[in-house]
Amino acid sequence: MLTTRPVVLGQSLRTATSWWRDAVIYQVYVRSFLDSTGDGIGDLAGVRAGLPYLRKLGVDGIWLSPFYPSPQHDHGYDVSDYCAVDPVYGDLAEFDLLRADAHRLGLKLLLDIVPNHCSSAHPWFREALATAPGSAARARFHFADGRGPDGAEPPNNWRAMFGGPAWSRITESDGTPGQWYLHLFTPQQPDLNWRDPGVGDSFERVLRFWLNRGADGFRIDVAAGLFKHPLLPDSPDPEADERARDSVNPLAWNQPEVHQVWRRWRSVCEQYTARDGNERLLVGEVSVPTMREHAEYVRPDELHQAFFFDLLSAPWDADAFRKTITEAMRDIAGTGSTVTWVLNNHDQVRTVTRYAGEPGVEASGLGAARARAAALLMLALPGAAYVYQGEELGLPEVLDLPDEVLTDPIFHRTGSRARIRDGCRVPLPWSGHASPFGFSQGAAGARPWLPQPDWFGEHATDRALADTRSFWHLYREGLQLRRSLPQLGEGSLRWLEAPPQVLAMVRGDGLICAVNFGTEPVPAPVTGTPLLSSGPCPDGVLPGATAAWWTGACPPP
Repeated sequence: MLTTRPVVLGQSLRTATSWWRDAVIYQVYVRSFLDSTGDGIGDLAGVRAGLPYLRKLGVDGIWLSPFYPSPQHDHGYDVSDYCAVDPVYGDLAEFDLLRADAHRLGLKLLLDIVPNHCSSAHPWFREALATAPGSAARARFHFADGRGPDGAEPPNNWRAMFGGPAWSRITESDGTPGQWYLHLFTPQQPDLNWRDPGVGDSFERVLRFWLNRGADGFRIDVAAGLFKHPLLPDSPDPEADERARDSVNPLAWNQPEVHQVWRRWRSVCEQYTARDGNERLLVGEVSVPTMREHAEYVRPDELHQAFFFDLLSAPWDADAFRKTITEAMRDIAGTGSTVTWVLNNHDQVRTVTRYAGEPGVEASGLGAARARAAALLMLALPGAAYVYQGEELGLPEVLDLPDEVLTDPIFHRTGSRARIRDGCRVPLPWSGHASPFGFSQGAAGARPWLPQPDWFGEHATDRALADTRSFWHLYREGLQLRRSLPQLGEGSLRWLEAPPQVLAMVRGDGLICAVNFGTEPVPAPVTGTPLLSSGPCPDGVLPGATAAWWTGACPPP
């Protein structure tokens, strides 16, 4: 039996409840969700066709990956027009239909906005290339003279997160070698200079454009990276900057001025909220060194939320999960915001494969069992949660895509498959026993933009819906209980004493969640049949790699 400890974490500083504080949002990677035209690429009409499926699953809203016009060097994260729709995904009329259907079904709609950089095809950058050094057009970016007698060396030693130098040299309009420009990802994604006031003014217009069309908020890409050190000095460890794929260069990330931007954006959102009472949400992709710095982004006048990636990166270990959750509840929930939990996204190896520990182990079921347990734990935690498309199907990572089909710029810039993201972006399987597995609706036999393996059919949506033991039904039942039980959603948690490799907590005044991170069964915290479990859970026993919820049996602290 487990006994309680008098430790309460995450008491909210606010009394008013907003929809985003405990919402569960489904991340739609538009290109891989559902193809309505038969060209092998997902689109907005496909997302609209899938809305009833998502409503049935029980999520509160969706976040759409970028669908703006783009040369697609980084599949939409290189934007050439922030106020339009790329024809491959549809048009503004189709967006309006999607927004209307989402709202009719009670789903919030969040858009992905990319303010750190734009596309090299953006009219601003083209103008910068056509004008002279020192021009107002170049001031919107980070142009600088090179080092050395002929300016042939980059202005500093910074490395790009996708590999290679963070600077590229241009050829001036007279044909001579010219200045260098900064790009912390790829040369096709020049970083914007947020010290130029025109950049901030332009993005405020972008926000208002989409808010006026009914968007409920924004996921903000690279939210800690907008400002760079004004002198652009050398990085203390450029190799680490490139190796980490996280924001570790202290000169290029997490500069204090960035908080001014989020105060301005929050003010814009509050204006729209005041009009109709529907709170507009800002959720940031914030990668910073410490949890306390993370908490600074979600102060009451800045972002509403910021993705908490530490749980995603925590090893499969009870002590590691407990430490991570405790610190998040202390530092982030202590600001008055709520923690935004994630286990996966479009940049990470899928949980089934990640938790397997080694390639091929997921076939034994261990990776899947751990992923199911982690999902149940996440849904039991106070705050909000984001679910990446396909996680509700238990999709593993596709590890054997041939080199010739890979599209990730990381692969093409480094020649290495070590950190590539194509494997988690393979188009979803919906039905049938052969590719395209119902993904392409417009024409039979259309080839998806990334090839689907034959085993994808085992995870197809139609099979998941028909099998009550599937990942899909676990997510659906967890989401239903999360909404119906007053103990779940926003609030506090209290840790329970537990055996080694077991994590147990009580939510509210009567729901216990326990996870066995080990491989051997242990005594269950309470007797009786669990309200919900991630796998078979006999009375009085909590098997290895299993999570379960019980109600009505919590002893007082």
